[in-house]
Amino acid sequence: MINIVYMATPQIAVNCLQKLFENKDINIQAVVTQPDRPCGRGNKITAPPVKEYAIANNIKVFQTDSIKKDEALKDELKELNPDFFVTFAFGQILTQDVLDIPKIATINLHASLLPKYRGANPIQRVIYNGEKQTGITTMITVLSLDAGDICMQEKIDITKEMTDNDLSQIISEKSPYLMYETLKGLYNKTLAPQKQDDSLMTIAKKFKKEDSYIDWDKTAEELHNQVRSMTIWPVAQTMFNGKSVKILKTEVLYSETSKMQTGEVVKITKEGIAVNTKQNLLLIKELKPEGKGQMSAYSWSNGAGVKAGSIFSKIEHQE
Repeated sequence: MINIVYMATPQIAVNCLQKLFENKDINIQAVVTQPDRPCGRGNKITAPPVKEYAIANNIKVFQTDSIKKDEALKDELKELNPDFFVTFAFGQILTQDVLDIPKIATINLHASLLPKYRGANPIQRVIYNGEKQTGITTMITVLSLDAGDICMQEKIDITKEMTDNDLSQIISEKSPYLMYETLKGLYNKTLAPQKQDDSLMTIAKKFKKEDSYIDWDKTAEELHNQVRSMTIWPVAQTMFNGKSVKILKTEVLYSETSKMQTGEVVKITKEGIAVNTKQNLLLIKELKPEGKGQMSAYSWSNGAGVKAGSIFSKIEHQE
């Protein structure tokens, strides 16, 4: 029996917890997660998804704002004497005294093919950058950011229409199987982790709100990547008639070009609003106008007075 403490917070990590919990080779001694926090428009205090699953299945739960400062929690974890800590989107930095607690190692699941896209935002950044492939990696956690030895990896192809939410779902589905094979291999000493090639390292920085502002001087493909990379947050947005419009779904019209200025509406069909860019047209299919719900671009265009020659403008930087 492999004893583990599972450290995670968001929904993407729940499936891995569930599959490990259901595996007869694994004993989940406890879950460590973030505190309950305000969530949604009503700021209702909400438990992390990982905590909700743990409580529903009678798994012991610890919550902490900072594990590195929580001496009482560290003592509790030492008493458990686990073989492994497993971390997956935990959201806190572990110190060496925490890493020293498990008998074998702390294993992290990272949502990229390390050493590429180390850091906090690999899922969205690979789509934003137009990558054709990404993956998941299990690694030995060390103090340096996502720099530990690689245990196992699995590649994931990125399609032209895949969004950050789509990729998150795929990673959630694949993660428990890679994690289980990693734990089993390390426990049985049949798996030999390999050092990363630091010369290939790239960093996946978190998005800022201003990253969502659409610049129509970019190519249609760049803008399509921007839109589908941030459907969860911060959501790509532009301006029309002085109001913000969030762009939710787009398509690149590669074979069509226009001599109109960038940001200018070339045509409107039931498929959506075709807007001129630096290269090719961007077809806006679904959007969310300021103060309204999600709708088709065609439906919105009828009420908003959008027509060929109308201009979408960039949102200026807001403090």
